Amino acid sequence: MKRLMALCGILMVLALVGCGGDGSGPQTLDQQLEQAMTEAGCSPVDPGPAPAPAKVVLGQALMFDKELSGNRDISCATCHHPLLHTGDGLSVSIGTGGRGLGPARLLGAGRNLIPRNAPEVFNRGLPEWRTMFWDLRVSGTADTGFLSPAGNQLPAGLDNPLAVQAMFPVTSRDEMRGAAGDRDVFGELNEIAALGDQDFTGIWEALLQRLLAIPEYVTLFNEAYPDVATSELGFQHAANAIAAFEIKAWTLLDSPWDRYVEGDESALSDEAKRGAMLFFGDAGCAQCHSGNLFTDQKAHDVGTPQVGPGKGAESPQDFGRGRETGEAGDRYAFRTPPLRNVAITGPWMHDGAFTTLRAAVLHHLDPASSLRHYDVGQLAPLMQGTFQGDQATIDAILANLDPLVATPKDLSDEQVNELLTFLEALTDPAASDLRGDIPSSVPSGLPVAD
Repeated sequence: MKRLMALCGILMVLALVGCGGDGSGPQTLDQQLEQAMTEAGCSPVDPGPAPAPAKVVLGQALMFDKELSGNRDISCATCHHPLLHTGDGLSVSIGTGGRGLGPARLLGAGRNLIPRNAPEVFNRGLPEWRTMFWDLRVSGTADTGFLSPAGNQLPAGLDNPLAVQAMFPVTSRDEMRGAAGDRDVFGELNEIAALGDQDFTGIWEALLQRLLAIPEYVTLFNEAYPDVATSELGFQHAANAIAAFEIKAWTLLDSPWDRYVEGDESALSDEAKRGAMLFFGDAGCAQCHSGNLFTDQKAHDVGTPQVGPGKGAESPQDFGRGRETGEAGDRYAFRTPPLRNVAITGPWMHDGAFTTLRAAVLHHLDPASSLRHYDVGQLAPLMQGTFQGDQATIDAILANLDPLVATPKDLSDEQVNELLTFLEALTDPAASDLRGDIPSSVPSGLPVAD
């Protein structure tokens, strides 16, 4: 009898283990995923307050108006375009002096490639955001204050990190400002480019003077900021409006994943659910791509191949976060990108080194091997000769490789496919067609099309 009772006890324990320990039966895939989501801190997303309509109208005009560039030949939207899922489809961007849009854009004579990939800007106004740019050089909140390259020249009154980000492309010579001695599309001397590189205040004031010389902009600014006299306006008001437009137009939170988090278990296929379990579990993705934004907003060296022109004095190298901190341990570290709409927003990585999402995923599973065997053939011809594949560079990148990705992960082809299916489920269907966000004209009268 005692032996029979003992055997029954063992069988009971085994049954409980098989059902998670509560005797309720084996866990379903949805129950497993719900537990993983809870542990990862996933929840329905707070979109934040809706921006004022008049600010959105002003911001849309500014986003597409080439008046904000020194040579009047490029707009913010050139590199963050609705037809290209708020990016430009290039590994690294082509700025002022270029011609065309997206992958068809041509580099202007005597111009340089922009050092980094133009990231998509979906959902960048969500209250959870604290950092901007691949190297985190903008950080903070309206309540705590902002850190930025402008230091104490950064004006007060910026609404959020997205607005702070909008202050800086216009100050970059390669992106929008142009080179000293440049003439604009009308043959007039580029007065913005004549200013010093560190004269942020002068650049922003000169751009605002341009805008306020256009009567329609005066009207739009006054409607957006009825409590601010025209004489008291600053470029921060333009940046806040650009951010307001981006928030209104490109806050998209109706992906299959969002619907699943809201409780619709039918929103994801079983393959996507298994991919999510890998993402939060064995694949280790959520260690960096964490929370509702799918980013920890921190910088990591994940062994990304160095392609493109490089940045600053270190060119053709790009030290990433190390350029900002001066710390050798931060070299080659770049911010974890968010993953919402990731399936349609390539090329991927800070320099667009990978031109398929599968290649980007596989790189993360074994960065050291991927870097050593990098295939430049996936790049556009203009980029292929820029790969820094010498042994010294590879060794330097791998010397700082983040421990979170240093150990190779062995996933089967089926598991990789499941992971990709989950990543595709992070796409909001509305992101696929944003043509309605493009205005027919802008107040300057400059062409909207590139």
